[in-house]
Amino acid sequence: MARENGECAGGDSWKKQVDDINKMFEFKEVLGTGAFSEVVLAQEKATGRMFAVKCIPKKALKGKESSIENEIAVLRKIKHENIVALEDIYESPNHLYLIMQLVSGGELFDRIVEKGFYTEKDASTLIRQVLDAVNYLHKMGIVHRDLKPENLLYFNPQDESKIMISDFGLSKMEGTGDVMSTACGTPGYVAPEVLAQKPYSKAVDCWSIGVIAYILLCGYPPFYDENDSKLFEQILKADYEFDAPYWDDISDSAKDFISCLMEKDPTKRFTCEQALRHPWIAGDTALCKNIHESVSRQMRKNFAKSKWRQAFNATAVVRHMRRLQLGSSMDSSHHRWNSSLHLLCPKAAAVTTRPPAALFFYLRSNC
Repeated sequence: MARENGECAGGDSWKKQVDDINKMFEFKEVLGTGAFSEVVLAQEKATGRMFAVKCIPKKALKGKESSIENEIAVLRKIKHENIVALEDIYESPNHLYLIMQLVSGGELFDRIVEKGFYTEKDASTLIRQVLDAVNYLHKMGIVHRDLKPENLLYFNPQDESKIMISDFGLSKMEGTGDVMSTACGTPGYVAPEVLAQKPYSKAVDCWSIGVIAYILLCGYPPFYDENDSKLFEQILKADYEFDAPYWDDISDSAKDFISCLMEKDPTKRFTCEQALRHPWIAGDTALCKNIHESVSRQMRKNFAKSKWRQAFNATAVVRHMRRLQLGSSMDSSHHRWNSSLHLLCPKAAAVTTRPPAALFFYLRSNC
């Protein structure tokens, strides 16, 4: 990736000026569209590397400058193996281009459903990676604020692929001692203090990780109601159960881990560092019994519609990637690509229709 290309002076030195982006990238097909941007599969001409390029017309930014500037400010600070990277930023007379790392392994739930064998230990390994990445963010003073399964993507189609956190459209830089109060996030995963419109901090991310861990072990969300107000009431009370028979074969250690994260009082809720030290993550209490049948059945029931309701044109990516023969493993894993390939696209994902089980919509006052 070229990085010496005409940087401007002053506060915008991170933007590289270019008259025509097509001189540097060959754009393939549109992969997704958002509220004021689109994501395009693109090949860098100098290196042949593939990227997901978020194209933002400047005229669409009027009145929304703070939103995109916040997103870029967050992304530019982040360098972690489990977080999708912002590779570069270009500016032309009419557009802003965010050059994003291409993530090709598919969505979390889709991969679990495809497996024939899945255990608590697998879930523990997944959550450990998420905790490690979010702990890094928190140490950087960054609160993600919208952690959910759709934002957890596999790096590649390999069975041992690492998990990646994406979508920083709602993330927030946190100053020393700062708390936030803007109601945002996805209701099924959002912490009680956010719904209560109370000041909140990085503890909201820990709650969301607890919700994700819950789903990973049973296949359904801890909070659900067709009525929004009743759903909110459940969350506000932290009213969830480890229902029989779905939780009968799950260890007490796993339940304790979830309870420590899904603690109503944010001052008593585990931090990422505390969660990383919990025996279910750091020890050997996560069971190795196969729970795939029950978990995958519930995931299909509660989240199956997600793969037909995505903003990304996965078929376009597969066709181009195969044509370029990027990776010998692709042919053996093409079924994953066809069903669940995702790219990082902050905001674009927000306009996708979400699975009904989590009532996915955004509370975005000033986010």
